[in-house]
Amino acid sequence: MRKQRTLIASPLNWRTKSVPVPHPAIPVLAKRGGTQLKAPRPVILVDTREQNPFDFSRFEGWFAGIEMRALKLGDYSIAGLEEHCVVERKDLADLVHSFTTERTVFINRLRLMSRCPHRLLVITAALSELKSSQTCIGGSPNRITQSLIAALAGLQVPFLCSETHELGEELVGSYLYQVHLYHWLESNDYGRFLADNDL
Repeated sequence: MRKQRTLIASPLNWRTKSVPVPHPAIPVLAKRGGTQLKAPRPVILVDTREQNPFDFSRFEGWFAGIEMRALKLGDYSIAGLEEHCVVERKDLADLVHSFTTERTVFINRLRLMSRCPHRLLVITAALSELKSSQTCIGGSPNRITQSLIAALAGLQVPFLCSETHELGEELVGSYLYQVHLYHWLESNDYGRFLADNDL
């Protein structure tokens, strides 16, 4: 008997190739009464010990400059806000190592991060990779994932997974830009919102 061919494949077999859109000219604008505020651009700090640092050069319109500096904590921050803002970056292998072999040291670092008003742990791998025994070599995928959730719930250190290094650059760049902008708005008595009746 001849097999009948379907004209449309099952949606379960559909695969889309997501291609990120180019980054915006500026992450967000601050406005009051419909008029754009002229906020200064921040200087982004990159720790000199960062093994595979993000390259923020393509976001030149976002920042006044990029400086390499030995940071007390984390891999990225904003000049003048080092005590208030810290971003730690981990690739998958480093995250597994940090939650296994170097667990005590890393948990202590997360505790220090939790004292900063603005903190973020960025993982340059998809969450599905983290949960896979094929890619999460050297550690239990469940243990690593639950450790991340515990850091979020217990220490209130949020984490963000980025499928690519390049997307991680954009997310961290935008985060740092916005932390700086909100700080500038508050410091200049504009309030903690970007636009009237908005975020």
